[in-house]
Amino acid sequence: MTQAEYVQQTLAGLDPSPDGGIDPALPLYATTFVVLDLETTGGAPDGGGITEIGAVKVRGGEELGVLATLVNPGQPIPPFITVLTGITEAMVVPAPPIEQVLPSLLEFLSDAVLVAHNAPYDVGFLKAACARHGYRWPNPRVLDTAALARRVLTRDEVPNRKLGTLAAYFRTRTQPSHRALDDAKATVDVLHALIGRLGGHRVETIGDAIEFAKAVTPTQRRKRHLAEGLPKAPGVYIFRAADDRPLYVGTSGDIATRVRSYFTAAEKRARISEMLAAAERVEAVECAHSLEAEVRELRLIAAHAPPYNRRSKFPERMLWLKLTDEHYPRLSVVRDLSPADQAYLGPFSSRRTAELAAAGFYDAVPLRQCTHRLSLRTVTPACALAELGRCPAPCEHRITPEEYDRRAAAPFRAATADDPQVVVDALLARIEALARDQRYEEAAVVRSRLVAVLRAAVRMQRLTALTGIAELAAARPAARGGWELALVRHGRLAGAGVSPPGVHPRPTLAAIRATAETVPPGHGPVPRATAEETERILSWLERPETRLVEMSSGWSSPVRGAARFRDLLAKAEAAASHQLSTERS
Repeated sequence: MTQAEYVQQTLAGLDPSPDGGIDPALPLYATTFVVLDLETTGGAPDGGGITEIGAVKVRGGEELGVLATLVNPGQPIPPFITVLTGITEAMVVPAPPIEQVLPSLLEFLSDAVLVAHNAPYDVGFLKAACARHGYRWPNPRVLDTAALARRVLTRDEVPNRKLGTLAAYFRTRTQPSHRALDDAKATVDVLHALIGRLGGHRVETIGDAIEFAKAVTPTQRRKRHLAEGLPKAPGVYIFRAADDRPLYVGTSGDIATRVRSYFTAAEKRARISEMLAAAERVEAVECAHSLEAEVRELRLIAAHAPPYNRRSKFPERMLWLKLTDEHYPRLSVVRDLSPADQAYLGPFSSRRTAELAAAGFYDAVPLRQCTHRLSLRTVTPACALAELGRCPAPCEHRITPEEYDRRAAAPFRAATADDPQVVVDALLARIEALARDQRYEEAAVVRSRLVAVLRAAVRMQRLTALTGIAELAAARPAARGGWELALVRHGRLAGAGVSPPGVHPRPTLAAIRATAETVPPGHGPVPRATAEETERILSWLERPETRLVEMSSGWSSPVRGAARFRDLLAKAEAAASHQLSTERS
């Protein structure tokens, strides 16, 4: 029989999503605890080695049950363990092995918070035993009395946080003796004494107690009250300074839970610690559903540019690669599109990516790279690119405007608005030729240009398909029944709401439409919203459970558009990522 591999990780129950089913908002006095202690042979957790289990179930100071048994560890007990615990091999030979004890123990642990002194040790042995013998570890919430004592008691009160020291300090009814049940009973009294101290720290729920036991900074502990009174609903939260200036904007499906997480040990980001020190209050903006919350977050970040938000702060800095309106057009990187612009690609988040895409087109088609405004009457001296055969030299009138348009400008227009086949074929041919000549670094550069062109074309055509629709209504089943509704106009979220369970959503949709934002049409792929907002909406609309209710016009993409090269794009990106990781290693 193959032994299941076990790797000890962080303390179970302190994970982000324990499966114990205990509401973190449950008051401590109403919480059921199972206080547990193990005696072992002293080795590492490997699925065996447990010699005794003692567990006491309590709630509200009342003892509800006891589980205690010796366990056959399946291995010799070292002499020093026998001296320490008094447990001999003769005592454990008739005892049941751990695989026979686990079912009863796991049932005893169900619907309770597991408490132990130095809990990672005990939990590690139990998880290893479950893994070895095929039992699912229930991942209960765990409270470590040793960690809790480190937060509650000072060095002036106790010299250390050993169970014996704490038992003596709190004068427990049972003194620990290195026997499982005695130690568990002593831990019960220590737990109750520590809970009595938590009130002064404004810790009243089991979730607060577990988080309080973790190593949080003094700033987090001092500012925990900022998380009080917030709604358990989807929406946006804003940390504000003393002068009401927004410091940080975030979004969550549960505002209260998310904001509380900023005051836990799991939050280790230096910039967030700095933000918390400056924050004086948290403002919550409830939203109908997650999509509205995401959109409001983006708009607030764009409007206020909070200093501690890193992304989405400056949507106005997006760039475009456009074909100029000349007899011999060229590519130009611009910040804004005008209604006269008819051939363009973007938006790009940086000039570097825009210029990388431009280089891809220069590799594929004979677009001129000079910045002169050429005349049909006057000849301008040609540059070195003409001599190298990289430019058809329209400056010297070696090519007619019609031929230049056919060979150079038309492929750009087709690649951005419809079919990029000509550009893709040319770049693939160049990559293949370079690779054949073993010029692999140059081939990798051309590949990166291909990625930039395809990524931008796919993105723009997706955006254009949605922003061209004057109005679109969509619905998605809500988690608690009813429907999440969204009204989208020209790629901008114009209205949102939730219809109640058991009620037809049409009246709610009609009310949303009547109060929705008016969004006029505009020029470009993102005429009335940021690209990021429209992409958030696209992601929501493209989920399998989302249903399109009404559209003012059809939603379609070019049959031979850039999206058909998604597989090629994915392979090129994967190859580039692999090359980068290899170079870094």
